[in-house]
Amino acid sequence: MEFKRLGDYIREVNVRNRDLKVTNPMGINIEKYFMPSVANVIGTDLSAYKMVFKNQFACNLMHVGRDEKIPIAMHTGENPIIVSPAYFVFEIIPVETHGPNVETHGRASLQTNELLPEYLMMWFRRAEFDRNAWFYTDADVRGGMDKRALMDMRLPVPDIDRQREIVSEYETLTNRIRLNEQTIAKLEETAQTLYRKMFVDGIDKENLPEGWRMGTLGEVCETQYGYTETATTEKVGPKFLRITDIVNNSINWSKVPYCPISDNDYKKYKLELGDIVVSRTGANIGWAKQIKDKIPDAVFASFLIRIKIKITDLQWYVGYLVESLDFKTFVAANQQGSAQPQANANVLVKYPLLIPQIEYLHQFNIQIRTLYNNICLKEQENEKLTELQSLLLAKMGQEKI
Repeated sequence: MEFKRLGDYIREVNVRNRDLKVTNPMGINIEKYFMPSVANVIGTDLSAYKMVFKNQFACNLMHVGRDEKIPIAMHTGENPIIVSPAYFVFEIIPVETHGPNVETHGRASLQTNELLPEYLMMWFRRAEFDRNAWFYTDADVRGGMDKRALMDMRLPVPDIDRQREIVSEYETLTNRIRLNEQTIAKLEETAQTLYRKMFVDGIDKENLPEGWRMGTLGEVCETQYGYTETATTEKVGPKFLRITDIVNNSINWSKVPYCPISDNDYKKYKLELGDIVVSRTGANIGWAKQIKDKIPDAVFASFLIRIKIKITDLQWYVGYLVESLDFKTFVAANQQGSAQPQANANVLVKYPLLIPQIEYLHQFNIQIRTLYNNICLKEQENEKLTELQSLLLAKMGQEKI
């Protein structure tokens, strides 16, 4: 199989946001999707930021060695976005201008008869692509990568019809995963509605029903900060849950990295059914996720706080309480520190907690378990679909051209 030089199919794009048409910068997450930038841009000259149009790509080549991945994404929206001036922005060279790399100051044709942008993005998602990129990094402590090195990387380019077939197979799996995620979101929304109906709406905290009382989170839970270590894609230990893994509708364990950890530390930080992990820093401070079903061997990272519930009957009730907007608001309002404000476990335990009568909790637990059984089925299906996606990406390197 013949591999072609990437630089023969792409060219740099350098269109600046001169007229400030776009004011919300985007970054790229580890899953290779654009996301709102977490950088503080107050007072920043956004006219210097680079514009990315539909079917164009952007990547951050500064931390490839450190992260062992190239944060690279393709823009699929109709309206342009902007990214940091430090990002490398490029596009596929249209057939009519195919040739040496040139810089363009306008939007290129969206069609090419040689390489589909969706196919190229699939290639960028391959684990083998990231591993290969690591060998192109420099000696800097962060392991930067020169754009010329990216251009020199190689990929198979089958005929355009075969590319369409591959992309169609991948998008079929992607659409099914997206549909399941929407179903999961609806089920979670139903569970939150049930929680609010039973424990929030219409509850007068000054005149509680018999057997109910007010307390604090610290009365029924214990807290613990996570383990400090660098995550790795190598299977050298248990899964290593981080903030980025808990801020979606569900945890995709197949995408959670691993953690080298001693046996003693593993026992201390091992996650168990019913545990709640809370983000204690960054833009997602206060975001919480409860471990509600079967999980692999896993520990949790230092920027998470574990909340362990001491009373079994309160487990799901407290889980939905901590996942609520009220709790996020409380955490955000009580963060501490100046350089990088963080949530403090000693403050979280002071969160006021309504403690219902046990029989009332039993009713809630029965209804929640029915909902969550359905959620778990969808999550398990998505794990299998994600595995199929990985297999399809792996097979791209074996294509006959």
